[in-house]
Amino acid sequence: MGLTAKIRTRDGWAVSHAVVTVTDMTGTQVLRAEADAEGAVRDATELAPGAYTVIVTAVGYAPVASSAIVTASGRAEVGTVTLARQGGTELPPPGPWTIDPVHSSVAAVAQHLGISSVHGRFTEFGGTIEIAPDDVTKSRVEAVIKAASIDTGNGMRDGHLKSADFLDVEQHPEITYRSTGLTAAGSDRWTVHGELSMHGVVRPVDLDLAYLGTGADPWGGTRAAFRATAELHREDFAMNYNQVLQAGIAAIGTTLKVELDIQAVQGDTLPQA
Repeated sequence: MGLTAKIRTRDGWAVSHAVVTVTDMTGTQVLRAEADAEGAVRDATELAPGAYTVIVTAVGYAPVASSAIVTASGRAEVGTVTLARQGGTELPPPGPWTIDPVHSSVAAVAQHLGISSVHGRFTEFGGTIEIAPDDVTKSRVEAVIKAASIDTGNGMRDGHLKSADFLDVEQHPEITYRSTGLTAAGSDRWTVHGELSMHGVVRPVDLDLAYLGTGADPWGGTRAAFRATAELHREDFAMNYNQVLQAGIAAIGTTLKVELDIQAVQGDTLPQA
C-alpha cells in the first residue's frame, strides 16, 4: 500500500533530495515524502481510493505536477518522474561555446560474440558550438577526435582497433564531425544533421540531441549540457574486418551505438583550471 515513485534527471541520474507532495481533489495535502539516495520514494501511508495530484519539487529543478489514481488496494504507482533543471527549457545564450573534454565523454558500444557488449571511449577530443542568435536551427557544431585515443580497457584490443583493420590511425589520425543543419524534435530535443569523416570516408550522420540545461559553474563561467546518440555501421566507413566464429556469429558486431555526454563552456576558450 502507499505511494511509490522514482525521481530522475533528464539524463537518468537520481534526484536524492526531491520532495513528493500529494493533494486530494480539494487541494488538501494528504502525504509528503522525501526521495532516498537512489531517488526512490516508498511511503506506506494508506490513501483512500480516488484521484490525487502529485507534485514533485527539488532545489534547482522545475517542479512537476501530475495526476495519480489510487486503486482499491490503496496503492499509487507514480512511476518515473523526470525533473528538468530550473530554466532548463530555455535555450543556451547565443554565441560561441567550447566543449570541455574534461567533463565530457565520447563513447561507443559494439556487440561482442553475439551475446554481450564491448564499451570504448575516446579520451582526446575537442570542439565548438555556435548558437545562432535569431534562428536556433542555424546553429553549428564542429568536433575533432584523436583516433589513437581509443580506450576499451584492453591494450591488445586497442592496438587492433588502431590498426588498418579498423581506424588505421597512422593514415587517418583524426575523426571529424561538422553539422549541416538542425531540426527541432521537441522543446528540448533536436536532430543534428552533419557529416562524419572517419577512416578516410565522409558520410552523413544524424545525432539525436537532448538539451539538459544551462547553469553557472564554480569558476565563474556558464555551462550548457547535452546528451546525444547515434548509430553507425562500420562498413559505411570501409571498416570491413570480420572474424566469423564456427557458429556463424561475428566476433565483433558491425553496428556501433555512439553516446555523447557533452559539457560546453560559454565563450571561445576554456577557463584555466
